[in-house]
Amino acid sequence: MVQFVDMARIEIASGKGGPGCASMRREKYIEFGGPNGGDGGRGGDVLVQGDPNLTSLLDLRMNHWQRAGNGQGGMSSQKTGKAGADKIIRVPFGSILTDEETGEVLAEVLDETSILLLKGGKGGLGNVHFKTSTNRAPRYCQPGLPGQEMAIRIELKVMADVGLVGFPNAGKSTWISTISNARPKVADYPFTTLTPKLGVVQVEGYKTFVVADIPGIIEGAHLGVGLGGQFLKHIQRTQCLAFLIDASYLAEKPPLTTFQVLLQELEKFSADLLQKPRIVLLTKVDALGEDLNIENLTQEFKDLGEEMIPLSSVSGEGVEKAKYRLFDLVEAGRKKEAEKEAP
Repeated sequence: MVQFVDMARIEIASGKGGPGCASMRREKYIEFGGPNGGDGGRGGDVLVQGDPNLTSLLDLRMNHWQRAGNGQGGMSSQKTGKAGADKIIRVPFGSILTDEETGEVLAEVLDETSILLLKGGKGGLGNVHFKTSTNRAPRYCQPGLPGQEMAIRIELKVMADVGLVGFPNAGKSTWISTISNARPKVADYPFTTLTPKLGVVQVEGYKTFVVADIPGIIEGAHLGVGLGGQFLKHIQRTQCLAFLIDASYLAEKPPLTTFQVLLQELEKFSADLLQKPRIVLLTKVDALGEDLNIENLTQEFKDLGEEMIPLSSVSGEGVEKAKYRLFDLVEAGRKKEAEKEAP
């Protein structure tokens, strides 16, 4: 099993340019051949490229030195040295690269398009370029220019349309395995989900959306308590949120109390998360607590301005309704984004 790593610090360096060549043409019967030193090759560039097959930054965490090749020196007969090999840093989609010294965001990787980070050094000119009417046999050639260096921080934010929010054992993993192709580990104890899981949900035909199941949030998550706080950043890109709340007789808190705690944790982490469209999914209603009533709960959430759908991954109640309602929210979000990008 591949370890999930969502943060890495690496040092990158582009290649230095190769030196130019200082040589004189020496051939039989040619007494004054003149300069014929070639130019040095350019140093390799450093680029970053998204890789759809990657899901973690583990490889970069283990290999934090990323260097491009140096250019070769020029040669006689005006031959240019070979350019240094480019270094292409492959990262998962959703990676954000930041200059560690200045804090400037260098790139946000959303697809397979290559993005230049550092330009390689220019190769030096050979002595053939310095021939003049007064200096017909120059011995001077240029050294290659040095490459650039930089320390960068890479942060991975999982790309999904819907973020699932809930306490441990709220039924997130069971529900995501019911509606999608994801097969997260499911068990009846807290923190079964230790890393974010993505599931592709097919609605009809070729219409799909992606759901992110993050580790369960607990009180104090925004302060680093538990596991969920480490992954709250992964739902910042989502179109909408689904709050999964345990309504079974085994739940530690009443549904409304649980919902309020989750709202507080999200607000303390980032108030922007509360501006996202959301619905409340009341899970495990097949084992509803004795003192709870679906009609009353629906009205209580409605009074708060919240849309609530009761569901059970065991009996199938509400599963399809919730799936299609989330798709509606995702489509609305995509349309809004498209309108913003339109000229």
